[in-house]
Amino acid sequence: MDNLEILKTADGAALAYFGDCVFELWVREKLLKSGLTNTGALNEQSHKYVTAKNQCAAFRRIESLLTEDEMAYFKRGRNSTHLSGARSATGSEYRIATGFEALCAALYFEGKQERLHELLEKAFE
Repeated sequence: MDNLEILKTADGAALAYFGDCVFELWVREKLLKSGLTNTGALNEQSHKYVTAKNQCAAFRRIESLLTEDEMAYFKRGRNSTHLSGARSATGSEYRIATGFEALCAALYFEGKQERLHELLEKAFE
């Protein structure tokens, strides 16, 4: 199955599942490039990015910059019916974070890594 077929057929939860990896890779690369090398410090700093609460806040910072298609991918993840809850976030924050991750996956599968990085940099300025 190619990337566009995945985008057509995967539900929001499946996109978020992959988007979590895409986002985590971006975070880890960003932290290593910042000069951090101690794994304890890397793990501690990564929590500023990867929690549902922080992803929700990040999405709010870029929401107005999204195209219609990007917003549709976000909504596909946010509105997924296969969601469980997060320990440290409200249900609403968790749903928004799931949409955020689905958006990351969609941009990756569309081959829009430059756009993905642009949005993530703005989300975490």
